[in-house]
Amino acid sequence: MFDYAFGLIVIIAVVGYFLGRSRAIAVSPDGGLSLHSLPSYYGAYVALWVGIPAFLLVIIWLAAQGPVIDQLLLASMPDDFMAGKGQGEIDLIVSEVKSVADGRIFGEPSPEILAAAERFKGWHDIADMAMVALAIVCTILALVVTRSQIATHFRARQGVEKILSWLMIVCSVIAILTTLGIIFSLLFESFRFFARVPFYEFLFGLNWEPQIPIREDQVAATGAFGAIPVFLGTILIAFIAMMVAGPVGLLSAIYLAEYASPRFRGAVKPILEILAGIPTVVYGFFAVLTVAPALRDLGTTLGLDIAPNSALVAGAVMGIMIIPFISSLSDDAFAAVPRALREGSYGLGATQAETIVSVLIPAALPGIVGGFLLAVSRAIGETMIVVMAAGLIAKMTVNPFEAVTTVTVQIVTLLIGDTEFDSPKTLAAFALGLVLFVATLILNVIALRIVRKYREKYE
Repeated sequence: MFDYAFGLIVIIAVVGYFLGRSRAIAVSPDGGLSLHSLPSYYGAYVALWVGIPAFLLVIIWLAAQGPVIDQLLLASMPDDFMAGKGQGEIDLIVSEVKSVADGRIFGEPSPEILAAAERFKGWHDIADMAMVALAIVCTILALVVTRSQIATHFRARQGVEKILSWLMIVCSVIAILTTLGIIFSLLFESFRFFARVPFYEFLFGLNWEPQIPIREDQVAATGAFGAIPVFLGTILIAFIAMMVAGPVGLLSAIYLAEYASPRFRGAVKPILEILAGIPTVVYGFFAVLTVAPALRDLGTTLGLDIAPNSALVAGAVMGIMIIPFISSLSDDAFAAVPRALREGSYGLGATQAETIVSVLIPAALPGIVGGFLLAVSRAIGETMIVVMAAGLIAKMTVNPFEAVTTVTVQIVTLLIGDTEFDSPKTLAAFALGLVLFVATLILNVIALRIVRKYREKYE
């Protein structure tokens, strides 16, 4: 029902824009010349006041609708049916009622569950219709009020700019709060993990086996949370990927920016950037079905033992995937270098290659560093290619021909299935995420220092 409400709000807001614009022209005796603002600002003012409050009202309604209906549902259940049940059992009852109301029936629901599902469905339908009706009333009321404010002296442009300024402030606050929420959730769950597993054992341990015993007599899985093998696998695969993507991306950017003809550049650059839009699962299939067998055959010919899943396969394919991040940003950085620097270098007798090495690359270094940083972050955070091409087993090795795993793969593995965050196994995912967050932050700080150091030479 949210789709219908949102669609109606958008339609009425668009109608409000044209009505506000036409009203502004109508109240002006000279066809809009005496208006304080352009007619489009009057239309935008009406449209914003019609759309934004109604949209916020729908969001608040949806946020409150679920808990309110759940409380009504629990209050309507028979007392003898709910007697003696704990919070976990109550949550299961509510989930079962919602499943039956949605048509997902498993087994033979009790008569109380069936009756509650009918009530839940009816209340949900009533709430949805009330939400749509309230949204329509709100938009129409806002349309009438804002349209009546339009006059020749009305400062519509200031009103629109004020609304947009507050909207940008709200979006910025939401982004900041979201970031803080992610950080605090990582810290809170990581502290719970480190309360059970020593911090030094996690950071400096050499054995990663997060399986823990479920029963007291189960001794096969004792649990080991030394994350060094996981970190080492992440660094190894990211290093291989950058060894592939770094030279290829930078050299292709230099060729496209300085040597290629406009026609060749216009044809090749979009094709190169298509690599960034290919789904990672496709790269995973390419790694498993094409690259891995080819490398195994090559290794057999050379007398090398290459595992079916290896860091070399995952890193090479990942490097192909992140080439556009380095190439595009570096190319844009080269294009932003002032032409006067090139001409000054040529005037001093430097060749084109010397100009590129001594002038263009240092001048474009901030953009190049940004491209490399983005590529490294993308390589560190990649999951699907590693799952399909490198494996899930953490090994203490730097041999690119062996199977390794990464931080992101282990996070996904730990959170599959039982997601009750009461055991070190699941809490370890947050500790890994915290380390990954800190590592990315350190990379950003280093990149900013490099950019600041070299930018000062050319400003």
